Amino acid sequence: MQDIMGANDIAFPNLGLYLKNVPQGFTVFGFYISLYGVIIAIGVMAGISIVAHLAKKTGQDPDDYWDFAIYGVIFGLVGARIYYVVFDWNSYKDNLLEIFHVRNGGMAIYGGVIAAFLTLFIWCRIKKKDPRQIGDTAMAGLLLGQIIGRWGNFTNREVFGEYSDGLLAMRIPLEAVRDRTDITESIASHITGDINYIQVHPTFFYESALNLLLLALILLYYRHKRFQGEICLMYLGGYGIIRFFVEGIRTDQLRFAGTNIAVSQILGIILFVVAVVADVGIRLLLRYKSGKGAGAKVEEAP
Repeated sequence: MQDIMGANDIAFPNLGLYLKNVPQGFTVFGFYISLYGVIIAIGVMAGISIVAHLAKKTGQDPDDYWDFAIYGVIFGLVGARIYYVVFDWNSYKDNLLEIFHVRNGGMAIYGGVIAAFLTLFIWCRIKKKDPRQIGDTAMAGLLLGQIIGRWGNFTNREVFGEYSDGLLAMRIPLEAVRDRTDITESIASHITGDINYIQVHPTFFYESALNLLLLALILLYYRHKRFQGEICLMYLGGYGIIRFFVEGIRTDQLRFAGTNIAVSQILGIILFVVAVVADVGIRLLLRYKSGKGAGAKVEEAP
């Protein structure tokens, strides 16, 4: 495989795959449209669609989820931006207007997740719905949106890990890397001679693939859940542990100020522990209340 890559090429050398002229966007009537945004939009629509389908299959009103999605998506995007800005404040404190320039990048999934959950509780309180049931149904859509949305990082040439020569190692031309600060000393040390690319872990793909596995588990388990809200706990715990390991490889970590501690790693492991403890605790409580032994279902769980 060639040592000099085209500016828009992406390669997976150990798979023998070389992709030429992978675009980052396109122009319509003089207006530039980023593929990142298009992919995110596709993820959102696919996520809402699978949730509406799941709601219909379980005897719920799909319109409730289309209604909630309007607020969930809007406030989720706002939360994703706020989270990123808070933990990368040094990049914005001297130019506050830059906070609103989202076209320059800077969205964090965990911020979107936190905002979406807060929106869920407020919306359910206003609409007098059970947030546990709504949340359980919505988790499949949230995951599908993340699975698809991560491929926006692929077209943006971002969210990669340290140097790798493994089976899935990915090569990106230096000039195409969105943020040069993501190139660590370890990665740079392998740029020798006339090489004009970096070779790294495709962490966006790792997360997308692991989320796909988590989605499959959630869909298989959905009708067997023991209580309302258990799927939410499965998502929070499952994604928490996925993000903990993937974040450890990434080079663009958001860190606590003045430390090398990755915010999303800490949050991920906390959510995993909390989800496991909560699930076990609720199961024991249900067992105690039912007096029928482990495995008793509550009546409202589909």
